[in-house]
Amino acid sequence: MSVDQHEFRAALGRFASGVTVVTTVLDGVDHVMTASAFTSVSLVPPQVLVCAHRGARFHDAVLASGSWGVTILSDRGRATSAWFANRGRPLENQLDKCSYRRGPGGVALLDTGLAWMECRTAAVHDGGDHSIIVGDVVWAEVTGSDVDDPLLYYRSHYGTIVRSEDSEKTLLAEADG
Repeated sequence: MSVDQHEFRAALGRFASGVTVVTTVLDGVDHVMTASAFTSVSLVPPQVLVCAHRGARFHDAVLASGSWGVTILSDRGRATSAWFANRGRPLENQLDKCSYRRGPGGVALLDTGLAWMECRTAAVHDGGDHSIIVGDVVWAEVTGSDVDDPLLYYRSHYGTIVRSEDSEKTLLAEADG
């Protein structure tokens, strides 16, 4: 039985995700991509993963460099996310359109983030037309400002959260009560 590709893509579009920008440096050149296929893997040791399309120029660069940075975008990062999701943009000076700093390991970290991490590649797994890149987190930081609205992606649209009075803890307390 084969999966209808249109229905599969539509089903995946109904999963809201956060948005990240992942960066690496190879031979002095910055490589950057927007990624919503990002998640934590382990707390001990601290690990995350990102999926990179095998046909993207970022893919070979991040595999060759072995180190990469992650910016978890705030809602202020919409234009930045769209820019780095644009295939075929010029490689040279692509960071000129955004404000960024260099992390301790030298990768670009965007100022429109809520949190930042630097990673060393621990493993690479086959993921069909993508590679699943698992990284050991070697450094992490969160924003010290009051900005706390994450950039979300759902059905090809950007958004952010609408806060509810309920949280995982309040719902558990109600279930136990």
